[in-house]
Amino acid sequence: MSHPEPDLLLVRYAELALKGGNRARFEGTLVHNLREALDPIGPYEIRRAWGRVVIVPERRKRQALRIVARTFGVKSVSPAWRLEPDVDALAALGRRLLDEQLGPGARAQQGAAVPGFRVRVKRADKSFPQPSGELERRVADAMLEGEERVRVELREPDLEYGIDVRPEGTFAFLERVPGPGGLPVGTLGRGLCLLSGGIDSPVAAWLGMKRGLRVGFVTFHSPPYLGEGSRRKVEELVRVLAGWQGPSRLHEVPFTDVQVAIRDGAPEGLRTILYRRSMARIATRLAALEKAEALITGESVGQVASQTLPNLATIEDAAGLPVLRPLVTADKEEAIALARRIGTFGVSTQPEPDCCTVFQPRRPALASDAAVCARVEAEIELGPLEDAALDGVSTRRVLA
Repeated sequence: MSHPEPDLLLVRYAELALKGGNRARFEGTLVHNLREALDPIGPYEIRRAWGRVVIVPERRKRQALRIVARTFGVKSVSPAWRLEPDVDALAALGRRLLDEQLGPGARAQQGAAVPGFRVRVKRADKSFPQPSGELERRVADAMLEGEERVRVELREPDLEYGIDVRPEGTFAFLERVPGPGGLPVGTLGRGLCLLSGGIDSPVAAWLGMKRGLRVGFVTFHSPPYLGEGSRRKVEELVRVLAGWQGPSRLHEVPFTDVQVAIRDGAPEGLRTILYRRSMARIATRLAALEKAEALITGESVGQVASQTLPNLATIEDAAGLPVLRPLVTADKEEAIALARRIGTFGVSTQPEPDCCTVFQPRRPALASDAAVCARVEAEIELGPLEDAALDGVSTRRVLA
């Protein structure tokens, strides 16, 4: 017989607990973000407990679980049952959960590996008379009498029956679904990500979200050299990322005239550096509209010619804000692994070029100089072209 549906979702967070006097603000933002994410599938009840958030969805509990497990600031979440702190009731539920997990039956199959199991009690309610260890032993003894499908393993069990004894009630669970961790989106301000259609910049945006930034996006499009497929690809990347932080703003900048001017008037080896300097200036001005305090890029030292240390310094010289590079020391395999995990890899690898490939130099400069680049920009009069590009920006709100 299957066990009844869980009563609630028990949400844990870790890093928020380190924020001292700011803890209440961080917790409040986490609850606000959970509400925004869960509203489309409501109704539900949500309340804060010390070190936990308790969510009681009226329906769609599995969907609610998936949403909570994608919310930054969440360490893990468990479908849980609220019980009286009674050994027999806790053991009976635990046995039923084991039957659901392992299949009913009195014996393990011959030759099959026997999973390790333990009961773990956290006793946040210090008025509860039994110490944690004693309650663990009593529940385990009652659960495992005659049980041969598991063996006791206290250090690294395959299965763990958790019991939280708290002032708000006693909660029991078997499953822990990991969350992304980090800090709730919006607790540490806003960033604007320069988003290409590649692998790295979406991953950098996700890492910025994980550190508490609400991230907006700016992309640069160069028709007729880039087609509609490139635009759709970038919008789909923002859609995937919106699944992690909620509705997201995407600014699309018409960049053709700037690139043509650089192609026709600048030394060929500096083209990519000048593209990126222009993008940094335009993004800085757009960041003021977003109230963003930093730019975010997917750059990594030495990955391509424009990402040598001298070139990174030359590009950042044109920005009016700090430039955050979460992948600055990551190699490509690390970025790919994260892209797969967060769901952007499949979109990023669609065969659509981004605008930095337009008029790409045959021999890009490996060591540029900011003063030289500034003189070239003045000579080809990029300023009015960047103003015109800003006038032509289109902005839309992208939902997951």
